[in-house]
Amino acid sequence: MHFSRYAAGAFAAATLLGATEAHAQTAPAAPAQNGEDITALRHDMESLRQEYESRIADLEARLARAEAAEGVQPATAPTDQTAAVAPTDQSGVPADQPAPTTIASNDAYSAPPPSAAGPTSQNLYNPGIAVALNGMFTAASRDTGDNERISGFSAGEDIAHPVRGFSLGESEVSFAANIDPFLAGFFDFSLDNQNSINLEEAYIRTTALPGGFSLKAGRFLSGIGYLNERHAHDWSFADAPLPYRAFLNNQLGDDGAQVRWLAPTDQFLEFGAEAFRGDSYPASGGANNGVGAYSAFVHTGSDINESSSYLAGLSYLHTQAVEREDADGGTFNGDTDLGVLTLVYKWAPGGNPLVRNLTLAGEYFYGRDSGTFNGIDFDQTHTGWYLQGVYQFMPQWSVGLRASGLQSDDPGSLLLASTDLNDLGHDPLDLTALLEYDTSEFGRLRLQYSHDEASSENNDILTLQYTVIYGPHGAHRY
Repeated sequence: MHFSRYAAGAFAAATLLGATEAHAQTAPAAPAQNGEDITALRHDMESLRQEYESRIADLEARLARAEAAEGVQPATAPTDQTAAVAPTDQSGVPADQPAPTTIASNDAYSAPPPSAAGPTSQNLYNPGIAVALNGMFTAASRDTGDNERISGFSAGEDIAHPVRGFSLGESEVSFAANIDPFLAGFFDFSLDNQNSINLEEAYIRTTALPGGFSLKAGRFLSGIGYLNERHAHDWSFADAPLPYRAFLNNQLGDDGAQVRWLAPTDQFLEFGAEAFRGDSYPASGGANNGVGAYSAFVHTGSDINESSSYLAGLSYLHTQAVEREDADGGTFNGDTDLGVLTLVYKWAPGGNPLVRNLTLAGEYFYGRDSGTFNGIDFDQTHTGWYLQGVYQFMPQWSVGLRASGLQSDDPGSLLLASTDLNDLGHDPLDLTALLEYDTSEFGRLRLQYSHDEASSENNDILTLQYTVIYGPHGAHRY
């Protein structure tokens, strides 16, 4: 059945009115009382505005398809609001983010193919540019920086805390945009205190594959674990937990390809697999003709009730290293296998996190290195864990606690007793507490204290951190 331009317009208007009435009926009434939180009201108003802009863009796209099917010209030019929300893909997710953790039909917002209708605006596919500044001031009882070690681990070069004094931390500039109705692109580079520029991510991903599949290719952060895909400005603490520092050199990112599949079930269920070049720790040297690392993961989660939800995951990583050097001059050749078990719980009264909310997260790591170290055969296993909780007890104010630890087996040879593989009977431990004030969802001030026992020389570290984000920036992950 074909719709005329006027019938399509009437259908779009009726749909928008129905959505408006449904939102008005389901939205909870804000309490009218003295001292009502102005910031929360502004946040609600902004969220409502963004939601309606997204729905208007959706309806305009449907109208364009109906007009194209009838062979008529559009009645009106696209509005600026349409262009403003254009950087989202068919699922409504910003171009630098993966698919949402809810199951949605691919028909929710499917733009017409290029042969049917062109872009509705010349700015539709221009990249959104975002900046995240992540500055710090660090005071410590011992030196931080390049000389830091983790007992029992031949660790990478990025395990250290920021140097004492002022530092830029890991500040980022990112570009994200739809390329066409089927592909989106993301480009992100970071800057450190030495003005070094590092290309952190640069990839394309699909936005309209059928059957719940999505593909990603380029340089990107691996989907293993809970924190690995999150950029530093999105961490709940100023630094990564101890197991991420020891097992993954803070974060695993490399050149490769990823496939994800979102199962068509009421329970959120996602499977993923990755293949990487193998140049990033714990891999090295691009073994197997440039395919030296593989990973697989599964995530599942659901609402427990209207106030709480959970996410669980299981990840596996296999890498091969060719002449991998550690900070102390040791050289490893061989295989690394790592498994990660994840559990996250979130709570907010009535599902509204604006006033109070709690996030609890924990992960368990099991790793094994087998091969040669400095030419000596060895086989060593490691375990690690962390538990952390962040509680927002009133609007804009949060407190957090984190504990993390590691354990390493004996490397098995007296010839390795003088290397970093020997933990000298010391099990690394880190205890951290924080107090945080959020000026808004785009600004954060944080005071953090850590008692770090990663090596036999304990260190007490006090960190003052500010994080601000400006420019279009996608929603953060669960």
